[in-house]
Amino acid sequence: MTGLRMILATMALVAFVSTSVGAVQRFEKPHFRASSPSSATEAKQSPHADTNRVALVIGNFNYPDADTPLAQTGNDAYALASALRKDGFDVDLVQNATRNDMQRAIERLEAKVRHDSIVVIYFGGYAVQSRGQNYLIPVDARIWDEQDVRHVGIGADWLLSGLKNSGAHVRLAVIDASRRNPYERRFRSYSHGLAPIRADQNALILTSEPPGEVADDPDGSHSPLITALLHEMGSSTRSVEEIFERTRLAVTLTTQDQQHPTVSSSLTDDVKLGSAPANATVSSGQNKSVDRRG
Repeated sequence: MTGLRMILATMALVAFVSTSVGAVQRFEKPHFRASSPSSATEAKQSPHADTNRVALVIGNFNYPDADTPLAQTGNDAYALASALRKDGFDVDLVQNATRNDMQRAIERLEAKVRHDSIVVIYFGGYAVQSRGQNYLIPVDARIWDEQDVRHVGIGADWLLSGLKNSGAHVRLAVIDASRRNPYERRFRSYSHGLAPIRADQNALILTSEPPGEVADDPDGSHSPLITALLHEMGSSTRSVEEIFERTRLAVTLTTQDQQHPTVSSSLTDDVKLGSAPANATVSSGQNKSVDRRG
């Protein structure tokens, strides 16, 4: 009889403990494994849904094959996206984009393009030239030879041509990717910097260095190129050609002739950027003024 009582008491104790543990688990705060901000892809849409001004801003800074992250690139992308939104652009901001992320972002951009669209493209990160073409490198790229570049990279010229074919009226591009990258040392033919990017039919392109040259990333929260560009955009309403040209000169001055951005233009419209009333238009010479902000 004593043995039976002991068995029943043990069973009751086990039931009590199980019930208590269950209650603790129900009220315990769940633990989630937080993802690192430096490795998460971020896509943010701006509220300007009905506008002829659209932009895609890509900042890739966390490359596994690189020795250190490109810290300035993430800051640059965020700051430029904010400035463009204030200027009436519908901005898609994507950070640390894989190849699929970049392709989907380009598809979203092309879906917004209409016949009067002013399109801005910004890419910060690594880019590699191969056979005279430039390829924007996603963060998940696995590159062991030059052929891999053409398979996993996104062609810069292809991107600009696609926007033209989609009907974009004006194409503006800022490519801050003329830097030493962790891939080219694996190639049989070693090359630095970017190949020339042609600005054809109402396009304007600003790159951080001339073809074949590279820029080092100095100290600071922003790159010299974006620091100067943001300053020029925030100063007053100007022609985008003047803004890009003043940016080029400012970078050359502030880096003490160590960095020489280049501007390539085939613009026929006088596009305005900077703080101005929503219906402001400014004419310049024989060029057609384009400043429709929503």
